[in-house]
Amino acid sequence: MTNYSPRDMLQRGAICTHLHGERTSINAVEKLQNALDNGHMEQVEVTLYKKNKSMIWVIMCIAPIENDVGEIRLYLVLFYDISPLRQPMDEDLLRGSLNKFARLARSVARNRAVLSQAEVDDSLTAISPFQKENIPKYRQESPKTPPHVLLHYVTFKTSWDWMIFILTGYTSVVVPFYVAFGIEKLYSESLLLAFDRIVDTIFLLDIVLNFHTTFVGPTGAVISDPMLIRMNYLKGWFMVDLIASLPYSLFGFLRTSDNGHMTNLFIALKFVRLLRLWRVIRKLDQYLEYVATILLIMIFCFILLAHWLACVWYMVGVYDLRQHVYHGWIIHLANETEGARNWTGFESSPRNKLPPQSMLYMTSLYFTLSLITSIGFGNVAANTTAEKIVSVIFMIIGALVYATIFGNVTTILQQTHASRARLQQLMVNVKDFLRIHNVPKELAERVIDYVTSSWSLTRGVDTDTVLNNCPKDMKADLCVHLYRVVFTEHPAFRLASESCLRALAVSFRTQHNAPGDLIFHQGESIDQLCFVISGSLEVIQDDEVVAILTKGDVFGQPVWKESDIGQSAASVRALTYCDLHCIKRDNLLEVLKFYSAFANSFSRALVLTYNLRNRLIFRKISDVQREKELNEMHKNQPPLSCLAPDHPVRRLISRFCSVASSTPGPVSQTSSASSSEPRERGTELAVPDTTTQLPTTAPQGWGRLLKVRRDGGEPGTTDPNRAEHVVTSRTVCEKSDEQDRLHGEILERIEQIQNQYVKKIRNMSQQMDQMEDRIAQMCQLLGNVVSR
Repeated sequence: MTNYSPRDMLQRGAICTHLHGERTSINAVEKLQNALDNGHMEQVEVTLYKKNKSMIWVIMCIAPIENDVGEIRLYLVLFYDISPLRQPMDEDLLRGSLNKFARLARSVARNRAVLSQAEVDDSLTAISPFQKENIPKYRQESPKTPPHVLLHYVTFKTSWDWMIFILTGYTSVVVPFYVAFGIEKLYSESLLLAFDRIVDTIFLLDIVLNFHTTFVGPTGAVISDPMLIRMNYLKGWFMVDLIASLPYSLFGFLRTSDNGHMTNLFIALKFVRLLRLWRVIRKLDQYLEYVATILLIMIFCFILLAHWLACVWYMVGVYDLRQHVYHGWIIHLANETEGARNWTGFESSPRNKLPPQSMLYMTSLYFTLSLITSIGFGNVAANTTAEKIVSVIFMIIGALVYATIFGNVTTILQQTHASRARLQQLMVNVKDFLRIHNVPKELAERVIDYVTSSWSLTRGVDTDTVLNNCPKDMKADLCVHLYRVVFTEHPAFRLASESCLRALAVSFRTQHNAPGDLIFHQGESIDQLCFVISGSLEVIQDDEVVAILTKGDVFGQPVWKESDIGQSAASVRALTYCDLHCIKRDNLLEVLKFYSAFANSFSRALVLTYNLRNRLIFRKISDVQREKELNEMHKNQPPLSCLAPDHPVRRLISRFCSVASSTPGPVSQTSSASSSEPRERGTELAVPDTTTQLPTTAPQGWGRLLKVRRDGGEPGTTDPNRAEHVVTSRTVCEKSDEQDRLHGEILERIEQIQNQYVKKIRNMSQQMDQMEDRIAQMCQLLGNVVSR
């Protein structure tokens, strides 16, 4: 808008005096200044000037930004460009013959510009300074999402995921049992049927909920855009969830039809629900860092596999019976438990001749567990050809699963979770260190948060260790790649040669900071130059935020101009997770000294966003108001003559006056008489009044000197009596001058004492005001604690 860069506007005043000109309204500037002084909202129309001295008309809005305790930390300044409504028309067009057409065209162009600007500024009206409830607070807030989008880490979504996990486990157990043992008897129980319908409804609701749930993108940011959420789900697990969530129980009416194969087909479709196990396995990854959890999951998977194989083993036995093979494991079980019987009519009434389903299932589970664990007691054996083929497959599967789960658990954990084990060991060491040294809880939480966030970025890989293991040339190439953002985005490095960039890259270091970390403390030495790669930081001077630094900013001190190491005049604190590329002052000076040509271009092109060595001089509004109150109080103070009789100042004045009155001579007698005058007024005033000591006429010594010259006659007389008189007069004049000088010194000393006393009173008053402010803050804090 103004052709000024953000760096040019950073340390300017909020009123933007560098944009003012001849046509800038003084009243508008005074309103803005009054809004800043009093901390209230204001909106004025003002004329500003661009960098090329051309005028623009804007509506300037100022709104104070407060923190949680009501303190003003920043001011939000908004500029609404209304130049299309105020800019005068071109005089040449008005003077031409087509002035009417030009006026019409310009009017249409203005209206279009204003409408387009209004459409762009619709988002700004949401934070209009006159809507106080919409003014943001100066605090760290959680990510905001649209009203119909749910954060993936809230308590409700976590509880919902656990419920889906439990229902998926229920489905993985019940569906194979339904298919193997039939569901006629199970569906006769209305309660179980109703529960199955509820499970189907919950799975369908989970699909709808996934269309409105945020997810973590590839860069680690939380994606809350509804369109991106839907596209991500449609490209991912939507089809699997849809197939697995279809209400196959509604096809149960087909079980009454004569076509049993069609019924079995719809029953078999329930196997599709087992696809949900892949989602469960994917979400279980975040719990695999605990050894106990891994073992429990493996044992559950082993038992679930045995359950599936038991259902298959039962189906094989039933298949042999239907093929008129009467020497399978089901026949042997029935003959052993209920005696021998005729199996020729099995197809007409199969359920009446078979043992109970509970016995059949437990026998199948017993056989499969003994088979896959390589134990095999032999009381249940494979007799038919189909049973032997299935048993061989079971043995192969069981050997692999058994060896994987029970034989190599330690190896799997060490290889798969080596980085997590290092993280756990690091966290144990950090927590032990914090506990041994009794680190405060707040600082300990910051340390743990920093270690966790740093680990999430590096995955436990030490960059310095990797670089040190590489040759010098390879290390320089890697460093140039790691710090390429600094070299490509900042114009100060454009003229650097390849060898110069390699020397600089080796000296750079990456610094990761968590919210609240201080990069520089006020008063510390500025020993490095920092480039902001990501995140936001704030610069604080005397508890006041003076600047906000973001991506692309540079802060430190100009080491190429100043030979000594300076002290930081402000503190730099991270507002978010931020990454900095830093280079030490000594390393930078070595490179600049060796590459002198690059040093010249670097010193000219690099612009510090904030020089930490420079101290901003500003006055707080509270201090200005306090000074005004002190001045008004000093005006209303009584004069020095109204001091108490025993006041130290009056005693000191009395002592000086007594010394002056003891000096002999006519002048001293006059002074003594004038000084003793207040003492003759009575005992009410024991010391002289300083208002009577100020001389209102010329010193008496000079008057006597003039009188001697008038009486002395012409110069050159030889009268001895007159000469003696002149000598005596000169002696008297010298004594009188000495007394006048002493009198002046006394008055000057009295004035100095008075000034010192007034200064002390002012300092004491300021200290008392500060104590009152602190007492008020403590009372407010105690009140908040009591209210909580």
